[in-house]
Amino acid sequence: MEQASACLHLNFAALAKFKTKQAEACSTDTGIFIALNMASELIIAIDGPVGSGKSTVARRVAELLGYTHLDSGAMYRAVGWKALIENIPLDSPGKLAALASRVRIDLVALDGKQRVILDGEDITDRIRTTEVSHAASVAAVVPGVRHPMVEEQRRAGEQGGVVMEGRDIGSVVFPHADLKIYLDASPEVRAGRRWQELREKGEGADPQTVLAGVHERDRRDRERKMSPLVRAADAVLVDNSAMDAEETARVIVLLAREKSKAAAG
Repeated sequence: MEQASACLHLNFAALAKFKTKQAEACSTDTGIFIALNMASELIIAIDGPVGSGKSTVARRVAELLGYTHLDSGAMYRAVGWKALIENIPLDSPGKLAALASRVRIDLVALDGKQRVILDGEDITDRIRTTEVSHAASVAAVVPGVRHPMVEEQRRAGEQGGVVMEGRDIGSVVFPHADLKIYLDASPEVRAGRRWQELREKGEGADPQTVLAGVHERDRRDRERKMSPLVRAADAVLVDNSAMDAEETARVIVLLAREKSKAAAG
């Protein structure tokens, strides 16, 4: 049987314009902006466990470099959110794959931020709940969901000039990425970040419960059969337990600077 393809669409026109504006805006960020031409723009892969700050850091790195940020996790969150809304059983791989084959997901850059549009509806602010995170982690290991998503991620980033983050970007999606980062922090620090995030959203949570959830998510991500969370052999480990997002992003930008210089000879 022919495998259905997910109707995932990346709005390249909007992302390209956003990329140009980022480059113009960042060109005055003395000591950090890297002026790279289109031929030498890097593919930067950032992987790491829950709570390591991947999305925030990747977004900031892209801003500093004038690159496009692609949040792979948002794609799976969109499918997970839709499954919850339509009461599709998360234990039914066939139904999840069928769902992924009929929805349209657009990643669009608007007002300096990436928005997630599902079937024409902006769901960006609805896909960051604990419930959706769980649904996304389940959908992400379904072959009928993951395979077409990975193909779209590759298509989106193959020309370079992208910062893509997830859990298998450097190991599966872009095994030949120019720069691979494995972003990590202690479970306690990551749980603290997650707890603070939930508080800011008005979602009450016990710190110990959140920590237990982090440990469980780590176990599930590392033990899953398809695309488990691993540090690629050539990935640079960046432990940001004692760094904020800005400091972490600037470390990665400096690594990108060195990688670019090395590539230029």
